[in-house]
Amino acid sequence: MQNCHTHNRSIHHVTPGPPVSSTPVAPRGLDGVIAVRTRLSHVDGQNGVLIIGGYQLEELAGRVSFEEAAHLLWTGRLPTTAEADALFNEMTVLRPIPESAMAVVYEAAKKGAPPIDALRMACSTLSLDRGSTSDISHDSDLSNAKMLVARLPTIVAAYCRMAAGQQPIAPRSDLSLAANFLYMVDGKEPDPVAVRALDTYWVTVIDHGMNASTFTARVIASTRSDMVSAVTGAIGAMKGPLHGGAPGPVLDMLRDIRSAERTEEWVRRELAAGRRIMGFGHRIYHVRDPRAEVLGKVAEEMAGAVLHDRALFDLARHVETTVVRVLEEVRPGRSLRTNVEFYTALVLQSIGLQPPTFVAMFACGRSAGWCAHVIEQHSEDHLIRPQSEYIGVRGRTLQR
Repeated sequence: MQNCHTHNRSIHHVTPGPPVSSTPVAPRGLDGVIAVRTRLSHVDGQNGVLIIGGYQLEELAGRVSFEEAAHLLWTGRLPTTAEADALFNEMTVLRPIPESAMAVVYEAAKKGAPPIDALRMACSTLSLDRGSTSDISHDSDLSNAKMLVARLPTIVAAYCRMAAGQQPIAPRSDLSLAANFLYMVDGKEPDPVAVRALDTYWVTVIDHGMNASTFTARVIASTRSDMVSAVTGAIGAMKGPLHGGAPGPVLDMLRDIRSAERTEEWVRRELAAGRRIMGFGHRIYHVRDPRAEVLGKVAEEMAGAVLHDRALFDLARHVETTVVRVLEEVRPGRSLRTNVEFYTALVLQSIGLQPPTFVAMFACGRSAGWCAHVIEQHSEDHLIRPQSEYIGVRGRTLQR
């Protein structure tokens, strides 16, 4: 008797498909590929952990200054009190930007260029008063790192003033980097709560694994190009909406909702239409984003500060509570919690900044991490040169 399975195979005619290649398919966009080895940061999306220089983010943010966190990435350890004082004094002297950079900022503001473009263009001029750009030694890199991190906030503050038709304000030498930025924007003594909020925000975003802008900086540095070039390229990568341009739409959402009474109806309508709620969920983190955890506490502290837009701040807190509740009901088990974008928008608008400036503020914080990666890449001195997979036609001949 014939086996039934054999019989079934004999009466089905299968058209052969293309031969299966034994060559593994290359991941798109280097997804999952380990491109570098680093001591700087580690992102664990499954467990919601972000490690910065050996510390979990929660150990650093709100407990060390942005300048101290930068020192940690640049040197591998937190500074002593004397080292922190020396770093503060050295960086305050570097805060004023050259006339060439100020001219670029003025032209960008006059023509309505986005702040991130003004920052990119002005950043590229910052080596003009630094001598030769060919020196990529450790000492030169560290000196340029201090210069870049000190000057980028000055550029953004000058842009904010000029875009509003005001004269830029010179930096002070007695304030922290965050406090000085707020002073240069508003021209008055900054609220200590707002200073702490901005400082904590910058620590929170100082580094985050091998993201697009950090990879860009490392690729440029791997060619033995200089730090200013690498950071300028990183700013260009951050400009893209798939990387640095997400917090602004959170405020668009809040302004569309308009009032606490409209919140739940608005959220349910958006979910029913299959649209994403801005500021909730994250591509990497499958549990609560640790940066959101930190900035959520900052938002709590800011509830007692003198804010530029109290009504929008209060609405945002109501929207957060409502969205989390409705998402848990409509999409249970998806862990669509508040992410760093939501709190970035909440914190930055509360200290008086407008959405177009948010990406540039992100860059000011991430600049310390970019510089650390350039230092690390120059030390490794290995060209990053991935391969590509050719999928075009072959065998073409000219018919002439």
